[in-house]
Amino acid sequence: MTTAQANRPRRSALYMPASNAKAVEKARTLDADVIILDLEDAVAPEMKPAAREAAVAAVKAGGFGPREVVIRVNGLDTPWGADDLAAAAEAGPDAVLVPKVNDAADVRLYDQHLSAAPTSTRLWTMIETAKAAFHLWEIAEAAHSTRLSAWVMGVNDFAKEMRARQTPDRAPFLPLLTLSVAAARAHGLMILDGVHNDIEDLAALEAVCVQGVDFGFDGKTLIHPKHLEICNRVFSPSPEDVAWSHAVIAAFNAPENAGKGALRVDGKMAERLHLAQAERLVAVAQAISGRSAQG
Repeated sequence: MTTAQANRPRRSALYMPASNAKAVEKARTLDADVIILDLEDAVAPEMKPAAREAAVAAVKAGGFGPREVVIRVNGLDTPWGADDLAAAAEAGPDAVLVPKVNDAADVRLYDQHLSAAPTSTRLWTMIETAKAAFHLWEIAEAAHSTRLSAWVMGVNDFAKEMRARQTPDRAPFLPLLTLSVAAARAHGLMILDGVHNDIEDLAALEAVCVQGVDFGFDGKTLIHPKHLEICNRVFSPSPEDVAWSHAVIAAFNAPENAGKGALRVDGKMAERLHLAQAERLVAVAQAISGRSAQG
């Protein structure tokens, strides 16, 4: 993943059923960083072929502005998966999101099915099975030899397989979320948190968005447009953090500090590792500002 791709805002990734033409058209105007045209969970079996055609047509028509466009396909273990992947490869979206990856072999298989796609089309995988929980490192490591560039957490599917309760603090899933972020970062992957199921409970949404930022997620997948404002705001760098990051960068760039490994900046200790963090945060903030200007 290039530096520009790594710093691209992905605060909000909104699932939109590809079978709903009005929803897809509306997606071109929504303040989402990523639009996921869904062929899987949001589409009834009898509608899947038509949804596939609609997703391909939407990608080819364009008009999504700065929004990243992703097609979520059905799995290869379904009657629609192979055809979905062939169609998505031909359409050439920014990425293709595949479900229920269990290990590195699954990543390589999906990668092979996208061999005809443009080189710019990346592979994103759902991390949502109990088996995947024990193969996180090898799945992430596959990024070095495939198109894999991002993970999306599927907490609902984890809850189903684990027979776990989805409590407000998400306590049953905290070890899994932590390890997923660590494995993703170790291999340079972008990673998005799972959806918030309660459409109307915006306070609870904000709480889990804050929790997601604390964990280190790049952003969050969403199921309703009314969640966008909260998600974008919480996952954006705060003005205070941006200001401190600029101060850190300026301090380390000052000629009198050349070669120093640690400095005092605004009463806080800043090391070289903080400089790298500050540079990335400023780059993300600038990318968000540029994305807002594009509409």
